[in-house]
Amino acid sequence: PNTHPKAVENFVGLAKKGNYDHVKFHRVIKGCMIQTGDPLGDGTGGESLWGHDFEDEFNKAIKHDRSFTVSMANAGPNTNASQFFITVAPTPWLDNKHTIFGRA
Repeated sequence: PNTHPKAVENFVGLAKKGNYDHVKFHRVIKGCMIQTGDPLGDGTGGESLWGHDFEDEFNKAIKHDRSFTVSMANAGPNTNASQFFITVAPTPWLDNKHTIFGRA
């Protein structure tokens, strides 16, 4: 939470509002990740807690270097909203492209 406060606040706030209830994993890439957080269920929807995209939060010390890393999905720089993904393997090519805000 200290290194990526907006992403954590967004995720927790949306979860408390029930935005992730009954939302399916709409994208599964074997050996890479599973993605969810889209209320439409097809990867095209979802808003942030604030109703607009928010900026990326990167920390060079926090990497996609293991399974069960939780990161914001986006459509490019500073386009974070409600969608997120969970890695199932190290995915270093995603470093500094997707904000990491959790680990299992």
